Amino acid sequence: MTLAEKHKIKAEEKKLEKEEARAAFRLNQIKPTTNACFNILFVLLSFVCLFPVFYVFMISVSSTDSITKYGYRLFPDTYSTAAYTFLWNERGTIFNSLIISVVVTVMGTVLGVLLTTMIGYVLSRPNYKLKGFFTWMVFIPMIFNGGMVANYVVVANMLRLNNTIWCLILPLAMSSFNVIICKTFFRTTVPDSIIESAKIDGASQMKIFWRIVVPISKPVFATIALFLTFGYWNDWFQSALYISDSKLVSLQALLNNMMKNLEYIANNPSAGLSLQQYRNSMPSESVRMAIAIIIVVPIACAYPFFQKYFISGLTVGAVKG
Repeated sequence: MTLAEKHKIKAEEKKLEKEEARAAFRLNQIKPTTNACFNILFVLLSFVCLFPVFYVFMISVSSTDSITKYGYRLFPDTYSTAAYTFLWNERGTIFNSLIISVVVTVMGTVLGVLLTTMIGYVLSRPNYKLKGFFTWMVFIPMIFNGGMVANYVVVANMLRLNNTIWCLILPLAMSSFNVIICKTFFRTTVPDSIIESAKIDGASQMKIFWRIVVPISKPVFATIALFLTFGYWNDWFQSALYISDSKLVSLQALLNNMMKNLEYIANNPSAGLSLQQYRNSMPSESVRMAIAIIIVVPIACAYPFFQKYFISGLTVGAVKG
């Protein structure tokens, strides 16, 4: 075969590859009409997600008279910054609750990620002798729950953690669902050959986990961290159940307490303060919405940084393993 014939054959092969690539591109290409429909759908979904936040914000800048006279309106009759002024005047209490929420969220997320990923990694190893037993121990709480009374007895009476910051952290640190996600991810993503090679080189299990598993498992770490962050940041029930010290009340529990105070005064006029006096002293409805905005904004700003890993982790977690 001459050199010219070889060049001709290579040129034909390249041409064939280009034609196959064009055919595959045309097959996977979205038509302009379909693309426009998808864009419209995504715009509508974005509006559905953002509209409640905008609505809450508009209520937070509504005057008390406007809310009393017309109720909640998208565009109030009169605007007022009284709610944010009140929050600024009460910045000591608000800031203390904000610090508690931030500390609990950060500490709980770090502790929860460490515990969840370590347990998930251990359960993902096929040679672990107690794998079946502990897998059932993790799986059973997903179906049967001990209930609030049992949790309260353990946390408050046995561990005596009430009125400490740990009662806000430890009950939410572990989740069977998160452990199953980690187990599935490690089993389907981390090759057994890498683990065996590290064992042959004399590496311990802890060294294998930190030096080999962690660097290639960023998606699942980010996913579990995001789940835990949302859970801790939005939680108010633990504070309502175990906390009686006002210095340890979280921001979400503070909002819930304000709602309860308003309902109590409305239903008990003889409490020493009428509902009108309470509204005059504190623009309750708009303040509640303003605190809701304060709660939503930090977590909404943090989500885009985890989005890529979050979607990847959910995709892996959905695979049966």
